[in-house]
Amino acid sequence: MRHRLAGLYAVTPDEPGTDILVRKVGLALRGGASVVQYRNKAAAPELQLEQGRALAALCRAASAAFIVNDDVALALELGADGAHLGADDGDLVEARRRLGPDKLLGASCYGRIELARAAADSGADYLAFGSVFSSVTKPGAVRAPLSIFAEARRSIALPLVAIGGISLQNAPQVFAAGADAVAVISALFDAEDIAGRAAGFTRLYQQLRMQQ
Repeated sequence: MRHRLAGLYAVTPDEPGTDILVRKVGLALRGGASVVQYRNKAAAPELQLEQGRALAALCRAASAAFIVNDDVALALELGADGAHLGADDGDLVEARRRLGPDKLLGASCYGRIELARAAADSGADYLAFGSVFSSVTKPGAVRAPLSIFAEARRSIALPLVAIGGISLQNAPQVFAAGADAVAVISALFDAEDIAGRAAGFTRLYQQLRMQQ
């Protein structure tokens, strides 16, 4: 992979203002986010293109991976580094074919190891598990036990991402459980100091990996 998926994986909030979104993501990148996933369920296609183009340029300048949520066609149009798909967002084998070998393909596996194995066999480059904690963004989301990271690590040689309700306070548990990266929305972008909060997640990852 051209980009290393580790540490802070920033997932964008549903922000209608492109200038505001670009400013917030720029602060997250300044604080050390290694990946940015563009996710805006509420945006019209025109706004998605506008925001996606701005974020793609921002990530390129910061040498961070730029991933598009749910939409392979949009990822290709934006020249993104890859796409992330949930269980209902399309066939992973077809997504792999469309993206080609050089783009990243992420897959949501929720709390199911069999989904992770199937995703790996279908060409996914990384696997996401969650919600690991209660999530403000998705309060009704299926929960994934922290033990699933060790289980996945034993049989799947791909980067593992944790998502759902992750904060600076509980992130150490997630990294210790075996996650390579934490995907964060609210705890990052709702912070008064986004760059400082991003730096906090980045330091946690670096400190814990040095201890292992």
